Order: sequence, then C-alpha cells, then structure tokens
Amino acid sequence: MTENITYVRKQFLPPIQPPTNDSSAWGWARRNLFASISDTILTVVTAIIVVWFVLSSIDWLFLSAVWTGTDRTYCATQVQGGIQPDGWSGACWAYVGDWFTQFMVGSYPRDQLWRPILIAVLFVGLLVPFLIPSVPRKGLNAVLLLIALPILAYILLLGGRFGLTHVETSNWGGLMVTLILSFIGIVLSLPFGILLALGRRSKMPVVRMASVGFIELIRGVPLITVLFMASVLLPLFLSPGNNIDKFLRALVGVSIFASAYMAEVIRGGLQAIPKGQYEAGDALGLNYAQKMTFIIMPQAIKLVIPGIVNTFIGMFKDTSLVSIINMYDLLGMVKASFGNAKWVTPVTPLTGLIFAGFIFWLFCFGMSRYSAFIERRLDTGHKR
Repeated sequence: MTENITYVRKQFLPPIQPPTNDSSAWGWARRNLFASISDTILTVVTAIIVVWFVLSSIDWLFLSAVWTGTDRTYCATQVQGGIQPDGWSGACWAYVGDWFTQFMVGSYPRDQLWRPILIAVLFVGLLVPFLIPSVPRKGLNAVLLLIALPILAYILLLGGRFGLTHVETSNWGGLMVTLILSFIGIVLSLPFGILLALGRRSKMPVVRMASVGFIELIRGVPLITVLFMASVLLPLFLSPGNNIDKFLRALVGVSIFASAYMAEVIRGGLQAIPKGQYEAGDALGLNYAQKMTFIIMPQAIKLVIPGIVNTFIGMFKDTSLVSIINMYDLLGMVKASFGNAKWVTPVTPLTGLIFAGFIFWLFCFGMSRYSAFIERRLDTGHKR
C-alpha cells in the first residue's frame, strides 16, 4: 500500500545571505556599545563622565599647571592670569622640578652625583641587551648584570675605597633606593625561591620541614614586621659595636620576604608538570639535579611567568614600606617633601603623589608588558 509522504519538501528553500562581518570601527561600536537601548544609555553616560574627567585632569595636570618657579608663591597664580577661586593653580610641577634630584637620589652629596649616574647608565646598558632575546652572549651579559654590577655599585655608591668619598647609606634615598632594593631583591628571591620550592617537595623530612617552616613563617607576617625585626630586634642579638648597616638589613628583609612568596609560585609550577616528565628524566638516566635543570624547572618556570612577574611587581611597590625604619625611597622622599615650608601649598601633596605614582606605574607596566612578550615567545602551543 502506497502512503503519501507529506513531510518531504518538494523544492529547495531560497538561499539566505551570509551573516555580515563588519570589522570597521562603527561595526564594533554597534555590536559592543549600542546593541540595545540600555547599552546605548550606559555608553552615553559613561562617555560623558570619562570626557569630563579627562578634560578636567588635562586642565589640572597641564593647562593650569605651573611649570617653573622658585617657591610656593608661583603656584598661587593661574596660567591665564589672576587667582583661581580657591586661590591656587593646577598641578605645581615647579615643586617637582625643584625637588627632582632629591626624588632621584635623596641626600646623596651633590658633588658626587656622577657615581649614581654612572651606575644608572651601566644598569640600563646591561639590562636592555639582557632583555632582548636576539642579542648574543647572554651568559656574559648575565654575569655582568647580576654579579659584577652589584659589586661595582656597592663600591662606587658607598665609597671609602680607591680614593672615593665615603657616603653613608642614611644619605641614600629616592628612586635609587627603590631600584636597588627591588633589583637585588629580584636577583636573590628567584634562586632562593626555587631552592625553597624544591626543599618543600623534597623526600627528606628534615629539608621538607625546614622549608615549610620558613615559608609559612615568613608568609604569615606582613613585610612591615620583617623590616621592623631586621632593623630593631636584630641589633639586640649582636655584640656591642658589631652593628649591621640599616640598608643591608632592609635588603635582606625584602629578599627573604620575596623568597617565601616566590617559593610558592615555583611550587605551583612544579606541581603542574605531568608525572611523565619526571619518568622521562629517569628513563634517560639523569640524576636529580640534571632532571630538574634540563627538564622540569624550565617547564615549571614557563608556566608560572605571570606569577613570578606579579611577585616582582608586588616587591617593587612594597619597597615603599622601608619608611618604617627611617629609610626614604621614592615615595618616602615625596612624603618628606610635604613639610618643606618653601613649597607648602594645597596642591603640592597631590602633585608629588601623582609624580611618584606615575614612576611606579611606569616600571610596573614595563614589567607587565615584558612578561606578556616572554609568554608569547615561549608559547609553543599556538602559532605566532
């Protein structure tokens, strides 16, 4: 018996136009900013707020700002003439210019400024080729940057040798202190963090317990406590006259604190390595040191590059806490300048803090961008 099949289509449907892919700026805006009435209202309100804030900031930071002057009276006038309703101008960059040297090197003797300038030039000259992957002789570059330069900086900046005038570390300050503390802390925290991470995963109970105890003890207290103990309590355990320089104590405290956090970041990378990688090293007949050096650790570090850089950025910003032990880094020097009667104005503190914040942001943003570059370069799972 023949049945009528009514659900079979007798003719093809007319062709449908393919979806448009408008990659223009207006197409992106229509999809993401004006897709609905509520999105349009929210976009317009947000744009008004952003434009108002940007224009006000530009006016305060640049147009109405005072760029030259010798004292606070210059910041009481407006660029267009007269006095503002509140009696003060925009940002007082003349104050930053007057204090710029102190912000950079603190109270370092002015006739000896060639020493920190020379160290800064050598630092940049060695750091730039070290960060560029295509530049050859990375081993020699690393030795000069990580070993030779710190020794030379210690001799030049401190003085007392080779006919150089001795400069107490209490006279150091500003961005110089921030960079020295963060750079040495970074150089020391990474290898010590790797050792602590390996120690925490060790099969030897004594090594594992010592590593766990150290990491948990340091991570359980704030950096201020570590700096306070290094500055105030440590001298109590030393014999009279056998005191350790305050700057060295702060350097050790920052490095120890960063090492504990770095150890946990590295340990996370080690735990992410598949067990087969360890077994492959054993199958090749490699001992523990060779297996970790050539197989495990390179993969673990590549996996945790964001965490490592995040620790570096946090340490760079945390150096401002050394003010608790009467050391003046960049932020500490900016805050100390607020009490200077020559530049006491309502706009001085905000101008100084914006300047310090911009310097910190500049270095942190640079580290973040370089981290992203290294991640892309080491990403073997996607085509570049």
